[in-house]
Amino acid sequence: MWGSLLAGLMARPWARQAAALGLVALAVILFILNLRRSGERAGRAAERLETLERSHAIQRQMLDAAARRPRSRDELLERLRRGGF
Repeated sequence: MWGSLLAGLMARPWARQAAALGLVALAVILFILNLRRSGERAGRAAERLETLERSHAIQRQMLDAAARRPRSRDELLERLRRGGF
């Protein structure tokens, strides 16, 4: 019953035109939603990269500070005498 009703409806030119326009509208909506999802993904990737760069910068600062630290107590005393801190 539904098949014959649908076939009878699609036999009319205006119904075919409406179906074609509906399919085009659906394709455009799906394309826009996909663009939105891709944009969200790109935003998350950029945020992740920024966080990674920030943590690497902090790690480099920590390594630089560790490289400049006094190696022994004598070196520490000498630095304190010179006012290095």
